[in-house]
Amino acid sequence: MAARFSLIFMRFNIITIFPDIFKSYFKESIIKRAQERDLIKIKIHNLRDFTSDKHRTVDGRPYSGGPGMIFKIEPIYKAVKDLKLKTKKISPRLVGRGSKSKVILFSAKGKKFNQALAKKLSKFDELTFICGRYEGVDERVARNVADMELSVGDYVLTGGEIPAMILVDAISRLIPGVIKKESLKKESFSFSKSKKGEVRLAAELEYPQYTRPEIFAPKKGVSWRVPKVLLSGNHKEIEKWQKKHSKKI
Repeated sequence: MAARFSLIFMRFNIITIFPDIFKSYFKESIIKRAQERDLIKIKIHNLRDFTSDKHRTVDGRPYSGGPGMIFKIEPIYKAVKDLKLKTKKISPRLVGRGSKSKVILFSAKGKKFNQALAKKLSKFDELTFICGRYEGVDERVARNVADMELSVGDYVLTGGEIPAMILVDAISRLIPGVIKKESLKKESFSFSKSKKGEVRLAAELEYPQYTRPEIFAPKKGVSWRVPKVLLSGNHKEIEKWQKKHSKKI
């Protein structure tokens, strides 16, 4: 009897020298449930497994001189090549799915990641993230191995592991079935359709939200109240209030 394979909407590969960093985050909440339901698959790959010397060396001194170490191209090239070969073997088994994939290198000079890009990347079948460390990665990786370079902000991190978690989280929640459709409709950076049917990013942040109790008194003489209109039951007025208090960006 032929084996049955579940339909995975997205496969994430993360190449890193610190695989244990991801254990906690990916075993909790929505990301955990998405994996259990086979909506996404996350594979962590230790870059040192693709080295050929006894010390499992992944870095070297820059030719230009200066402080710090640079990730070598050889192990990264081998890792990406190996993953692409495995994808070719897996793809025919996933009925109805192709092998649309992209290799992403995290870099300070990369394109800024945002919600619109998260939406585009959620349409891929497989994403491979290269997590750099130390002073950077051999430039030949960006030019010849990666399909694109991405940055998650104008600040410096110790490595690409946190950006990888950010992308897995932001992209996964846009994959059908991971969270309820209703939750995506009115959130910050949500999407809308134009009259021509084009999907576009809404240029506003979500309105303020409140829950019980109606009045919170942290100390004597101080009361923090929920806006009266939200307690009125008048849906038209509530909608007007929400629209007024949505922050334009």
